[in-house]
Amino acid sequence: MNHDDDDFENLLQYLCDDRGFDFTGYKRPSLRRRIGKRMGELGIETSAEYLDFLQVHPDEFARLFDTILINVTAFYRDAAAWEHLATHALPLILEGKRERQTIRVWTAGCASGEEAYTTAIVLAEALGPDVFMKRVKVYATDADDDALETARHGAYSAKDLSPVPSELVSKYFEEAGSRFVFRKDLRRSVIFGRHDLVQDAPISRLDLLICRNTLMYFNAQLQRRILRNFHFALNDPGLLMLGKAETLLTHKELFTPVDLRHRVFTKVGRTAGRDRSVGPAGREPSIGGVARHVLLRDAAIDTAPVAQVLVDADGELLAANARARSMFNLSTTDLGRDFHDLELSYRPVELRSRIDAAYRERRPAVVANVDRVYGDGEVQTLDVTIAPVFDNDEGALGVVISFADITRYRKLRSDLERSNQELETAYEELQSTNEELETTNEELQSTVEELETTNEELETTNEELQSTNAEVQATNEMMKDRSIDLNQLLAFSRSVLATLPVGVIVVDRNRHVRLWNERSEEMWGVRGDEVEGVELSSLDVGLPTADLEAPITRGLDGRPQSVRVEATNRRGRKITCEVRCGPLAGPDGTIQGVVVLVEER
Repeated sequence: MNHDDDDFENLLQYLCDDRGFDFTGYKRPSLRRRIGKRMGELGIETSAEYLDFLQVHPDEFARLFDTILINVTAFYRDAAAWEHLATHALPLILEGKRERQTIRVWTAGCASGEEAYTTAIVLAEALGPDVFMKRVKVYATDADDDALETARHGAYSAKDLSPVPSELVSKYFEEAGSRFVFRKDLRRSVIFGRHDLVQDAPISRLDLLICRNTLMYFNAQLQRRILRNFHFALNDPGLLMLGKAETLLTHKELFTPVDLRHRVFTKVGRTAGRDRSVGPAGREPSIGGVARHVLLRDAAIDTAPVAQVLVDADGELLAANARARSMFNLSTTDLGRDFHDLELSYRPVELRSRIDAAYRERRPAVVANVDRVYGDGEVQTLDVTIAPVFDNDEGALGVVISFADITRYRKLRSDLERSNQELETAYEELQSTNEELETTNEELQSTVEELETTNEELETTNEELQSTNAEVQATNEMMKDRSIDLNQLLAFSRSVLATLPVGVIVVDRNRHVRLWNERSEEMWGVRGDEVEGVELSSLDVGLPTADLEAPITRGLDGRPQSVRVEATNRRGRKITCEVRCGPLAGPDGTIQGVVVLVEER
């Protein structure tokens, strides 16, 4: 592959400017090999050609990213180093911690999670699982989103777990099909997140920082910058564990070896620190005065009309004012939780990446017109501001996230725009109407002439209508006579049905009730108008309709059938009924339904 120096640097700068990932601090020989491997797979010869290809095919960046970031990892990789961590390094950490004090660990460049879960197992074995869940936080980060997705699932094959002693596999993993999943109760203490060692602020207040075989890919200048971040991130004292290919012989002002063979170092403490409790004039304020100031500050924040939450540099929810707690259903138990685990971090708007951007760009990020939909369909519109906070040493302390409710303002603006639009439309319509009126006036004059002609035609039509009216009256008289006959026939049919000593039920082909005589009403206590159109089998009466399914089916097939069933009448008395089901034929001879006769025996 031909990697011209200028073209290659232009390629790296493009990746930084357009994609936000800075590879310029990586060692050039390694970068040339990894990028050259990807170019060879595509059949591209020069860096300039590959840059053109990236600009045309944006999805290629993900494949290049996977090629550059070599995610080589395993459980208990370099077992002797983990044994040293368990037997020598951890006791040093625990000596300096109070009984219930939190132990914070960061595994940087965790890839697909094997190293993070190994760290958790080592700590759980040293402390016991119950104490581990109460006291330990393991922050595992990587720049590769795909690797992090695998790590978050915590599911591995038997081959992946082969370096783990069998007794620890059964203790810390649960079998799920062909995979083994890290225990859910312990998994809550392992927090995965995307982090770029080159650009992002470090996690702070750490007791142990594990970064194995990652620094070796960076040049000396970038290594020094990252190590300074590690120095800032660790407590004093704190331990740093590197890979066996990495040493810190040229950074003695930052770290000193605890065990060089296993690459374990301790932080060199600062000789002078800033006393942050001293007031502006160098006087130490009284405890009562500080308390009142703190109470006043907290009360002012809590009663602010804008919802605000505070997330510290470690990604934990530090505070939420009353408005925020009410708006997002936050409680005091949520304070101290990892912000990424809260629904607020991604709904109503994705905040995690924007928090990272605010830290990186060192300026507030604003997301305007965010719609938040409630369960009843009501929509609230918010302007979200993510403002990073830095201390006097320019270190990141956290972010303040504000949610300004602009629903009313947006509605007023929308109403105003709609009103203006309606006024413009009305003005255009008015002009159009004026022109139409002039045209209409001319048309009216022509219409008057047409009306005179039409009047003559109407006179002729009126004579025809009079003749037709006479014919309609004759027809009405005939229909009136037929209606009287039909009513008499209907009354006769009802009288016949009312005098029958048996219950008569007529159902159509869908078994819906079409007729229910008075005897049926007396027997079962349900009026005809209540059951008409209802499926017979769904009626909850004393008649066992399920026993009539077969006879009704035979009746629909044109085969009458009688059955005897046990029933309960409307008075609750047990009775025996003889039920006869016969076909109901229509005028054309087709079977329209079934007549069901129910006779009490």
